Amino acid sequence: MEITNQEFKHCDLLHVKGRVDSSTAPQFTQALEKVTDGGRFKIVLNMKDLEYMSSAGFRALLATQRVCKRYNRGELVLVQVPDRIREALELAGFTELFRSFDDTLAAVGSF
Repeated sequence: MEITNQEFKHCDLLHVKGRVDSSTAPQFTQALEKVTDGGRFKIVLNMKDLEYMSSAGFRALLATQRVCKRYNRGELVLVQVPDRIREALELAGFTELFRSFDDTLAAVGSF
């Protein structure tokens, strides 16, 4: 799994590539926490190149969303979610918790 972070004036753009499973979820969680620990709470997560995400990855998303939304500081939005992962998010009932975009520019512009 690879994670890259681009800092913009109003938000951070994280691009995750590969698989988020039980062995890589701690690294994924750490990358998200690094952004929020740095005082940045507006996060765009591009999932275009994500092949798989386990429940551990979903927990990391949920925890990050909770931190970002606390005191109305920001939120975590998802971009280019693959169909298989979107279906899993729907089954878990997470689609109502995250705004989702098809275009990275639109997601970054939402902040």
